[in-house]
Amino acid sequence: MDAITKAKKAAGEKAAALVQPGMLVGLGTGSTAYWAIEKIGQMVKEGLNIQAVATSIASEKQALALGIPITSFSEIQQLDLDIDGADEISEEGQLIKGGGGSLLREKIVALASRHRVIVGDERKYVKTLGKFPLPIEVVPFGWELVFKTLQALQGHPTLRTKDDQPYITDNSNYIIDCSFGVIREPEQLHQQLKTLTGVVETGLFLNLKPTVIIAYENGDVKTI
Repeated sequence: MDAITKAKKAAGEKAAALVQPGMLVGLGTGSTAYWAIEKIGQMVKEGLNIQAVATSIASEKQALALGIPITSFSEIQQLDLDIDGADEISEEGQLIKGGGGSLLREKIVALASRHRVIVGDERKYVKTLGKFPLPIEVVPFGWELVFKTLQALQGHPTLRTKDDQPYITDNSNYIIDCSFGVIREPEQLHQQLKTLTGVVETGLFLNLKPTVIIAYENGDVKTI
């Protein structure tokens, strides 16, 4: 296991330690959230009683394989804790998410949670958002029109693909990745993008006031 993977595992396990008996827990998606789910699965095997909502089909499969009980928003209204990763975490606690393609479900779960914990390695912690391309989930019909509008907005858009075909999200949508450069006004950009017909959601996760757990290659784990 290389240093970065060890760091992600350390961050994920520290976040998992926040899970208490009886909680309703959001299970995130990605390479760091993976380790949190693994640890929670171990805790469930040792007797921890919780229920969880996963932010992707992949995370749900992982959770079920570990014996973590899965519920849904048809059964519950709110989660106690959401543990997820991020592609960028600014010093102000603003986030870019969606590199793994699960941004819509991740945002639904985050907004339905009383407390959010974001885990990541030191590479994800930045002064200002924008180096990582901003994912935007769009409906397939007419995506070309949204694409052209994003070009006009200087977003330098790219349609995400997999095996030379458009990447399909768990919600049967497409993702357009944009490079706006340094994002100094993330709220303004988010609102501008959300007004575009065909845009389902953006990867800007703003004003969630998360607890941030950052793991460093030297083995340190810091809570911000």
